[in-house]
Amino acid sequence: MEAVVSKLKIIFEDIKIQHTVFALPFALMSAFLAAEGLPEWETLGWILVAMLGARSSAMAFNRIVDATFDEKNPRTVHRALPAGKINRPQYMVFLIVSSAIFVGAAAMLNPLALMLSPLALAIVFFYSFTKRFTAYSHVFLGFALSVAPVGAWVAVREEISLTSLILGAAVVFWLAGFDILYSCLDVEADRKNRLHSIPQQFGVARALIIAWAAHALMVLFLLGLLIDPQLGITYIAGVVIVAGLLAYEHSLVKSDDMSKVNMAFFNVNGVISILLMAIVIVDCVWV
Repeated sequence: MEAVVSKLKIIFEDIKIQHTVFALPFALMSAFLAAEGLPEWETLGWILVAMLGARSSAMAFNRIVDATFDEKNPRTVHRALPAGKINRPQYMVFLIVSSAIFVGAAAMLNPLALMLSPLALAIVFFYSFTKRFTAYSHVFLGFALSVAPVGAWVAVREEISLTSLILGAAVVFWLAGFDILYSCLDVEADRKNRLHSIPQQFGVARALIIAWAAHALMVLFLLGLLIDPQLGITYIAGVVIVAGLLAYEHSLVKSDDMSKVNMAFFNVNGVISILLMAIVIVDCVWV
């Protein structure tokens, strides 16, 4: 048992379980919007379980299929598989169990959630292959993460709505924007390994401009959520703050200075996702 716990600890550290903070708030804000207030506690619980299962399986799949590239990249060579901290069969077991947890949670929510669960897994798994053939893998990553708010709406309402799709689109461009920034760290490694990214194809300076454009689109889609009558002045104020945070994020990253990319990637975006969740909940529940 102790050995199992030790291996699980290694895997959870490797998949950065704490980065669930990026996707989970969008799932929760979608659930509150769908419920027009506080969702049922049981539903919220199964959404949390589904999110944990989906993200864990997606990250495990990514680590497995990218292991040969990770061992050639100085930034990723210390990940669990290339460093030999864990072996591929052990990671495969974790992947299978995590996927089963996600599908099981979907089954506990409603028939549509269960029916769509294999498609959701296919989408999040497919992202891992995109850097092999397209520079726009960042958009595919955003699309994979957008499954969270759309899926949460399905969990509550057993339908896919325009509101959930608009929120999903905001997630696509938010994720694509900051993933472009993060990919600036891997330009040389991507070139050597014949992997594709916007910084690798267009250069870092142009990539920063494209990331700006992606985040501008995110803000527009966030404003598009105002079609939902539950959202009002509190939400608008929150979006203005988010726009300011995005501007601050981009001020940290310069084509000739990548030293603050991690701060922009982890800290600022974590604040953005939690802030958006908070203001949506406030407008749905207390205003």
